[in-house]
This record gives sequence, C-alpha cells and structure tokens, in this order.
Amino acid sequence: MARRAAATTFATVRKIGLTLPDVEEGTMYGTPALKLRGKLLACMTSHKSAEPNSLAVRLDFAQRDAMIADDPGTYYLKPHYVGYPVVLVRLSRISREALDDLLHAAWRAVSASAPPRKRQTPPKPRTR
Repeated sequence: MARRAAATTFATVRKIGLTLPDVEEGTMYGTPALKLRGKLLACMTSHKSAEPNSLAVRLDFAQRDAMIADDPGTYYLKPHYVGYPVVLVRLSRISREALDDLLHAAWRAVSASAPPRKRQTPPKPRTR
C-alpha cells in the first residue's frame, strides 16, 4: 500500500524558509510569517476570502499570474489580494520540491527590493 505524503503545514514552510539568508520568523496580521530583512516573504493567509490552510507568498505580478495560469489547482488569487504582489498557495496541493522552489523565488523577489542590513562593526579606536 502506497504511503501518502504528510500534508504541508507552516512548519514545513518555516523549515525551508529559515535556511535562506537573512530570513526570520515573525507574524503578519496575527498569523505566522517569514520575513526577509523585515519585509514579508510568506505568511499564512488571514483574510476570510482565502481558503483555509493557504499561504500568501510574495512574488511579482507577472510571475504570480503565470503560476496561476499554469496550475490553478495549487495557486490562486482572491479579490482582496489582487493589488498585492502575492500568490495564494493551497498547502494541501503543493509538493515539498515546488514549495522549496517557490520560497527561493520569493526570496529572490524580496531581496531585490529589501536593502541589505548595515553591517554592525565596532567603532574604530580614536587616535590622537
């Protein structure tokens, strides 16, 4: 008998996301989120229009639209989210490999717009 893969949860999202540089766990509108230098990378949806167990992942509009057109069973959009550069993901439908690729794509999209953190260096000693 074939064993069914475990359902994807935010724990899986967290495990993948925290391997990416500068990604931190946080919250967005009271839901678990991953952020890159303070900017949203991915979060569980909080708006009532989204399906339960859905993830909002930050991507540019063109990439979002292409993903929805390619696989509307996994990726979707609700009117509330149309103006935001995010795609909604049915976690019950996405493979771990596809989720990994998606979070890497989101990381690239956000890192292009998030300024790097200033390096914390100790002050130089004063010389007289």
